[in-house]
Amino acid sequence: MSDLLPPAKIAHIAATMRDGDAAFHVISPEDFANSRAEITQWEGYAPTPLVSFASLAKEIGVGEVLYKDEGSRFGLGSFKALGGSYAAQRVLQRQISEKLGQEVTLADIRNGIYKEEAARITLVSATDGNHGRSLAWGCQRFGAPCRIYIHAEVSEGRAKAMRDLGAEVIRIRGGYDESVLLAKKEAEENDWFVVSDTSWPGYSEPPRDVMAGYGVMTQEIFDALDHAPSHVFLQGGVGGLAAGVIAGLRQHWGKEGPRVIIVEPELAACLFESGRNGEVTNFAIEEETLMAGLSCGEPSGMAWEILAEEASDFLTIPEGIVAPTVRLLARPLEGDATIEAGESAVAGLAALIAVRQDAELSDKLGLDARSRVLLIGSEGVTDPAIFEQIMQGKVAV
Repeated sequence: MSDLLPPAKIAHIAATMRDGDAAFHVISPEDFANSRAEITQWEGYAPTPLVSFASLAKEIGVGEVLYKDEGSRFGLGSFKALGGSYAAQRVLQRQISEKLGQEVTLADIRNGIYKEEAARITLVSATDGNHGRSLAWGCQRFGAPCRIYIHAEVSEGRAKAMRDLGAEVIRIRGGYDESVLLAKKEAEENDWFVVSDTSWPGYSEPPRDVMAGYGVMTQEIFDALDHAPSHVFLQGGVGGLAAGVIAGLRQHWGKEGPRVIIVEPELAACLFESGRNGEVTNFAIEEETLMAGLSCGEPSGMAWEILAEEASDFLTIPEGIVAPTVRLLARPLEGDATIEAGESAVAGLAALIAVRQDAELSDKLGLDARSRVLLIGSEGVTDPAIFEQIMQGKVAV
């Protein structure tokens, strides 16, 4: 097979999938419909492209490689623009409705009718970068104060992007999971409202709204395709992206939907371990991955409900194939589109290429010359300095 990437050891688990209908009740069709109805009314909304890499597909021996490029989403460079901002809007809608004793609509929040009330509601979250940027953007648009907690390894470029949107950014010494805990603690102490993309016992509405927002992206995919792909490779993280996309796919295509393969860094493999154990399992992160948006050690319980029933396979990829994949997209094979993507965007593509270099693993995943593979290019260049280092070959891995 192709030698586009350095040889890589890909760890694989074939999951024991539970029976159930979590893809319909964790996020309902109504949840998706409501988010689409609202987000498509936002100023600047436009569908992002679904790109077919014909030369790459031929090179690695599959029928088609489809890449949903989220780099242009609302000027924020990431699919997360659909989730954090929408969840912020929903929190403001609920809280202002409760305080006023009357139903406030999403359009009211969007149009600034209750900006004075919104200005007294502080929204907070922890982030690796993109979710916090989306929340900051939403708070700026809807008139609410915003506090974002970041861990020690979040780049200063990503921190500045959030400050530029009016957020107060608090950097801690620990990792992502510690930043989540601090955001929760200080929100409870100050009567602020957490807008997180991960759930925990007793906390589910904002994460559900975040995942519902991703339904805009999946609807755009449905609009572009006349039948389902055979496979979808989805980035891990806490699981919110994967769960939101999977729920949309299952609701639209039912049993004809694609085989779901979850991809994570081997340095942050909480979903892989959860798949191995058949239950939510935390992963102790000892070294940060280059794929900053996927550096998560604790799965979202709500997302796992969907993944446990719908994901057939879990993969981990080594750091050494991430930067080469970023460069491959920016310097593509002849005839393919040029894509400038962030590190977390390429996990699925890196895994796909590496799997096609392994005949035995390809066979296990049912990948062959007829396969049509969907990938979510979850971010564009969200940190230009890191992207430039990757393109110049200055990233060590």
